[in-house]
Amino acid sequence: MGDSGKEEYKIQSFDTETQQLLKTALKDPSSVDLEKVANIIVDQSLKDSVFSKEAGRICYTIIQAESKQVGQSIFRRSLLNRLQQEYKDREELRARSPQAWICYVTFICNIFDYLRVNNMPMMALVNPVYECLFRLAQPDSLRKEEEVDCLVLQLHRIGEQLEKMNSQPMDELFSLLRDGFLLQEGLSSLSQLLLLEIIEFRAADWKMTDAAQKYYYSEVTD
Repeated sequence: MGDSGKEEYKIQSFDTETQQLLKTALKDPSSVDLEKVANIIVDQSLKDSVFSKEAGRICYTIIQAESKQVGQSIFRRSLLNRLQQEYKDREELRARSPQAWICYVTFICNIFDYLRVNNMPMMALVNPVYECLFRLAQPDSLRKEEEVDCLVLQLHRIGEQLEKMNSQPMDELFSLLRDGFLLQEGLSSLSQLLLLEIIEFRAADWKMTDAAQKYYYSEVTD
């Protein structure tokens, strides 16, 4: 979170006009259409997996700038409305484009990681984020390496803070993951390895022991 001061945001994938719009939004948000900016960021996040990991930082910076400049939260409201709209259609999104679905989960978890109210993650995002993670823990998702990989990456990133906000769903989620690891047929060896690693990671209080680091990462790179 400390890198919000960096000026280099990954916006090179946009055309020149859109890059300029985003640069202006980062520095002088009241001078641009912030609803349009929110839609551009969400649209790009759904199709660009690299950008979906970076977008939280951009959104955080625009929100901070808008708050200081005009004391408003037009951008945040527009962003959350759009996230909610995509969340409602998440099953259709997953059916239509598994890649866009993974980008959406990455993006919403990224937003949860960056956006703060009174120095706490946004309560409004806790349930939607949990629901997305639960979807990735269903049997049909566990048979897809890219969905397991997405699930494990998000849990590494936000699992601990999500559990602090509401621990009961996390217990239920890990119960599903343990069942999936032990009982489900059709899991690839990489998916089994990733599930075992995240189960142990949480059991070690969301920390990676040296022995686990050595074991899992030598396995993955071999």
